[in-house]
This record gives sequence, structure tokens and C-alpha cells, in this order.
Amino acid sequence: MIPTDKRLLNFAGFAACAGMMGFALFAQHVLKLDPCPLCVFQRVAVISLGIVFLLAAIHNAGGWGRFVYVVLVIAAAGGGMGVAGRHWWIQNLPDDKVPACGAGLDYMMETLPILDVLSTVLSGSGECAEVVWRFLGLSMPAWVFICLTIVGGFGVWNNLRKP
Repeated sequence: MIPTDKRLLNFAGFAACAGMMGFALFAQHVLKLDPCPLCVFQRVAVISLGIVFLLAAIHNAGGWGRFVYVVLVIAAAGGGMGVAGRHWWIQNLPDDKVPACGAGLDYMMETLPILDVLSTVLSGSGECAEVVWRFLGLSMPAWVFICLTIVGGFGVWNNLRKP
């Protein structure tokens, strides 16, 4: 039987995001797969979504408050899906269409205004096109896209339904 308590299910959404971040850190520190700039932005989206789920679980809003959490879930999951989708698209470009490698994220953060950093990172680079890990034929950004779609949809459903 599936639990119907919104608070418990929001904690489950938080746990799913924590699990995704746990795997990202495992891949980085154990498998030695350094994240590219687009991967870092995907992590920010997953962490943001996890925080939204945690706040929704703690607050347990009713009435109009639940719609606020729905909007926040859509923003966090949708933003992450956008970045992951862009990353997945860049990985599937023909070699002659892949953008050139640019400066590292740390350097850009130190020297450029934040809007320029966002624009540069979201345009992608050659390092973002490299596929270094696959599971069932899909790269990590593809799995992030799928997971954010499922977890985000779950969050919208859980917080929209009436108590």
C-alpha cells in the first residue's frame, strides 16, 4: 500500500534528491568523474528541488500554500530538466558541431559577471560533450533528465492533491 500522507511523501521526494546527490558525489569521488559546468548546474537544481521537498514536508501546507510548493517544484525540476536536456543534446551533437572548450567554471566565476557566466555555461562546451559514463545506454544527463521528470511530476501530484 502506498502511503497517502503528504508530509511523508514530501520527505520521500527529499530522499530521492538526496540519493541523486549521493550518486553524483560517488561518481565524482569514487569513480573519479569530475563534473563539467553543466553537471554542476544540474546538481544545483537537484539540491534546490530537495530543499523544496524538505520545506514542504516540514511546513505541510494546506490551502493556497500547497500551490506555492507546486510552483517551486516546477521551477526547480523544470530548470534542472532544461539544463540536463541541453547537456544531453550537446552530448549527441556530431563532432564537428560540438562547441569549443572554454574556461573553467571557477575562473569564469572569478572574472565574469554572473549573467555572462550563466550564458557561457548554458551554451555548453567541448568538455560537456564528452560521455564518460553510461547506464543502460544512457548518459548521466539523460538519467538526471528522467529522474527530475519523475520526481518533479511526483512533487506536483503530491502537493496538488487535496488533503
